[in-house]
Amino acid sequence: MRSTIVQQIAARKPLVSTVLEKPVPGKPGRAPRVSELYGTMTFDQRQMKARLSKPAFEKLISTIERAAPLDTTTAKLVAEAIKNWAVEKGATHFCHWFQPQTGVTAEKHDAFLTLEDLKHPVEKFSLSQLIQSEPDASSFPSGGMRATFEARGYTAWDPSSPVFIMESGGGRTLCIPSAFISYHGDALDHKTGLMRSIETLSNRAIELLALLGDTKVERVISTLGTEQEYFLIDRLFYVQRPDLMMCGRSLLGARPPKGQQLEDHYFGSIPRRVQAFMVEMEMELFKLGVPVKTRHNEVAPNQFESAPIFEEANVACDHNQLTMEILKRIARKHSFEALFHEKPFAGVNGSGKHSNWSMSAHGSNLLEPGKTPEQNIRFLAMLLAVMRGVQKHAGLLRAGIASPGNDHRLGANEAPPAIISIFLGDQLNHILDQIEKGVVSESSTADAVLKLGVNKLPEVLKDNTDRNRTSPFAFTGNKFEFRAVGSSASPAFPVTLLNAAVADGMSEMCQALRDVGVTGSKAKSRPGAVWEVLRSFAKSTKNIRFEGNNYSEEWVKEAEKRGLPHLRKTPEALEQLISKESVRLLADTGVFTQQEVTSRYRVRVEHYIKTLQIEAETLKMMVDEFVLPAAFRYHSELARGVNAAKDAGIAAPQLDVASQVGQWIQQVQAKRKQLESSLHQVESLKTEEQKARAYSTEIAGLLEELRAVCDEIETGIADDLWPLPKYREMLFVS
Repeated sequence: MRSTIVQQIAARKPLVSTVLEKPVPGKPGRAPRVSELYGTMTFDQRQMKARLSKPAFEKLISTIERAAPLDTTTAKLVAEAIKNWAVEKGATHFCHWFQPQTGVTAEKHDAFLTLEDLKHPVEKFSLSQLIQSEPDASSFPSGGMRATFEARGYTAWDPSSPVFIMESGGGRTLCIPSAFISYHGDALDHKTGLMRSIETLSNRAIELLALLGDTKVERVISTLGTEQEYFLIDRLFYVQRPDLMMCGRSLLGARPPKGQQLEDHYFGSIPRRVQAFMVEMEMELFKLGVPVKTRHNEVAPNQFESAPIFEEANVACDHNQLTMEILKRIARKHSFEALFHEKPFAGVNGSGKHSNWSMSAHGSNLLEPGKTPEQNIRFLAMLLAVMRGVQKHAGLLRAGIASPGNDHRLGANEAPPAIISIFLGDQLNHILDQIEKGVVSESSTADAVLKLGVNKLPEVLKDNTDRNRTSPFAFTGNKFEFRAVGSSASPAFPVTLLNAAVADGMSEMCQALRDVGVTGSKAKSRPGAVWEVLRSFAKSTKNIRFEGNNYSEEWVKEAEKRGLPHLRKTPEALEQLISKESVRLLADTGVFTQQEVTSRYRVRVEHYIKTLQIEAETLKMMVDEFVLPAAFRYHSELARGVNAAKDAGIAAPQLDVASQVGQWIQQVQAKRKQLESSLHQVESLKTEEQKARAYSTEIAGLLEELRAVCDEIETGIADDLWPLPKYREMLFVS
């Protein structure tokens, strides 16, 4: 079977998309440009402007950009315009598209079709259908906030994220990005907390900017660009691997002689079959208004990356979910399977979702040095406020990226460790050191900026600031790259916690400025006081700064001396969610209530336990159905050879090999029995917390031990007897 599959895959031809070959309507002979395809399946601002009256358009834009309430009359006009546009595009159904705490999106489709008097069929779409829907919420994770029999939940339209039409199975469905809440108003999804955190961050940033002398800013938005890493393997390999199908990662598999040692895959020429997939995937995303920008080979064999242009964080998170969905769908069309697990293959790099985060006001990046002294003081203040928030809530940020998959990746040779630290680069570090030493305390902002050399920062950071690939939170010129987010995760939750942490850092800086007598009206006349606060923050955040190798054992020891949390496994990291400091932060900022925080903790603990349960049961099944039968067959063949040699009175060269295979069989049986026994013991523990910790230590360890013996059997028996696709095939045959 394996041999046949490999031959079929090796003979595959690229499935070339015809999207760019179709002529533009009214322009025969010319294929469409990407700019002409972009957003054609999205009710974006171009459609809004064309289909709404000027007053209605302006009110909707005000709602989108400034969170202004939308009156009923305007909302009805918007609903009618959306319906007309969707029906013209061929949509027959609509749905509220939301993000429960399952890690994937959810939707329930309803037809536009309505029967009026005399059962006359018409397409209708009311205001109430746009604004709210009521999917059954009983089967979605709630973390104990509601009983299973309490089924009512509500989805509520998010006007700030554009509606879109999804094409699938020959049909078209209007999708309305929505929040998901319980009957009692509790957040059951990722979007609600994210939107709250965006508002909180905006309010705190406006307050800080006012104290620094900029009183004209009305709204600050957090921006995000998510680099999506993924693996592609042929789907025929995928369906022959129960572990990939059930768990998203290979639970066993011997490493091939060649992996990524030669570093020949990274940024290499994209294979033709893969590029054909990428072209179609990107065309579909362009139509949905997702601004994908970059594509390339990643470090590991058959690993790739897609990265977008920055967007407002809420929209960026929606678009990342869309990217994952479209990527997986188009991959299957091209006979691939896309793997988003953080570590699908042992021995080669895993996958992350580097989340490039910043803030902007009036189109100006607040984490980018400017051309005036005031702009650079603002930059330093914002930088230090971010650093203070990350320092205070490092444990919470670690909890935000905790998952069973990320446990296999964090701290490995390609990913940042489980210690949250900040990389700034030599130039910024030097400037903060100078501020800390009190080198500047000028009465003139301009003189102080010149003395520090901050006036030259834009050029310096653009050309001379290196990157540190080992840092979990690195400043990269005009943004922070949160590198520790896992590839399978929604970026919404870690960004929600980051927004809340930074908002707290800003609050602390605002209070410090007021304590030294700085107010909005006196900001420009008290630069010395501002420098005093910046000096205090530069000094207090020094322990979170680290420029060296985050992978080294020396850093682990140094981080412990600095008092930085080192939370290696998901269960201990998740406990940071419900610490007094974290609950206080999230409640005070209005991001989550205490009940909502506790629910998220419980949901994640339960997910961790169930994931390890599934992995354990899957590995047991694979041992019983694949590994042991293959070993028994090989052992029997060897035994027949040994017996034949004895009967012939000659030496049996198979004897040592047969003995070794027999030992492996006994070891596998013993480890499997031990795993079975340990699973029963763990399940008898009283609390979910106890179970999670036991799974993270005892069960996870046994899975690795059992795998090690299985991998020895794979490499020690005849190739034609091994039933599962091997690493060398999955990673190199395409």
